[in-house]
Amino acid sequence: MAGTPKELRGVDAGLLDDVDRRLVDLLQANSRQSNTQLANAVGIAQSTCIARVRSLVDRGIITRFTADVGLPQLGLALQALISVNIRSGQRQELAHFADEMRGLPEVVQIFFLGGSEDFIVHVAVRDSNDVREFVVANLSTHPAVASTRTSIVFDHHRIR
Repeated sequence: MAGTPKELRGVDAGLLDDVDRRLVDLLQANSRQSNTQLANAVGIAQSTCIARVRSLVDRGIITRFTADVGLPQLGLALQALISVNIRSGQRQELAHFADEMRGLPEVVQIFFLGGSEDFIVHVAVRDSNDVREFVVANLSTHPAVASTRTSIVFDHHRIR
């Protein structure tokens, strides 16, 4: 790894060059940048830039373009991370449980884990009563769920 830039360590050398890496970083910071802005920022022609971004999408390096939404502005002032353990006899239900959680409007993200918990379910709701209702209605009575532990999010800072 000697001589490999820090930001490229762990990445297949043929996967990203310095220009691709810079494009990814710029798009992570602001995916609404125009092709002209991106091309100027990395010092390449606009036609080259659009081809590179398309290639990043085609190769699955960029998987989607999204908008961060102000959840409190939507009336969802409270976020919680709910750790979920699945019953040992219900392991065949892992995929089904994850699909069920993805379909619930309160769920922002779901993480399937290795370790002491099987899932962390990230929810955004109006208040603590809604968190309680979510846990009771969707987790405590779920036949595959052995236990839950809820943590309230006080603050969150997205890094990338």
